[in-house]
Amino acid sequence: MFRLGTSQVARAGVRNYATLRDIEMRLKSIKNIEKITNTMKIVASTRLNKAQRAMQASRVFHESDKEFFQNTEPEVKEDEKTLLIVISSDKGLCGSIHSQISKAARKRIEELKGNVDIVAIGDKVKAQLSRTHAEKIAMAFSNVGKEEPNFHEVSAIADEIATLGKYENTEIMYNKFVSGVSFEPSKFSVFTADAIEKAPGLSKYELEAENVSEDFAEFSLANSLLTAQAEGYASEISARRNAMDNASKNAGDMINSYSILYNRTRQAVITNELVDIITGASSLD
Repeated sequence: MFRLGTSQVARAGVRNYATLRDIEMRLKSIKNIEKITNTMKIVASTRLNKAQRAMQASRVFHESDKEFFQNTEPEVKEDEKTLLIVISSDKGLCGSIHSQISKAARKRIEELKGNVDIVAIGDKVKAQLSRTHAEKIAMAFSNVGKEEPNFHEVSAIADEIATLGKYENTEIMYNKFVSGVSFEPSKFSVFTADAIEKAPGLSKYELEAENVSEDFAEFSLANSLLTAQAEGYASEISARRNAMDNASKNAGDMINSYSILYNRTRQAVITNELVDIITGASSLD
């Protein structure tokens, strides 16, 4: 009876030691993850201020375009094919920001009854739209969203988009920055030179130079891309900061839980060892 009892205690001790080592390794892993997520949150917080400044600067030019279109009232031809430019980035770990813009783009494609070509700016939105509308993607851009956008970069993108030919309707979809904790998928239209030329309110402006409509249409597209990318970039950085903050808090909660479990398991191991020693000592008497 004594030998059987000792064997059972020994096996229980081995199991406890194995469990203790597993918990210790798990606890160490979670602590490392917390350090990484906390560092990423700090980096995102630092970059957010710069992203917001770039966004505010781009909004000034976009407001001028918006005012011009409101005054001239160019026509939107709903029956014509639409070029839908959807903007995200190549990076992840920022919550649902990419899936929400992709969902909004799919909804807009349904509203247009599929009479649309898509330009995907960013690998994330390209990958998500490729699952359902791969045949609609006419052009895609990668290596974007690593830094705040600049006019030189968006001008190059606009020049590439122009090679697709003329579309009567062009819409840009992006994530609009609302606050440090929220964003919303939004869109606005960009008009062609012909639409601007035929706009009823164009006579309000005294335009003497030639090809003004064409030049303004090209500038407006690049300027709109800059605004959309700047808004999306600020939204992404904010979303990443919030996601890493939540991840750090969750890791902290798990560290507390595993620390309690580790201490309890360690006490159980020590108790089993004491029981083993006392039982062995009693058998010698």
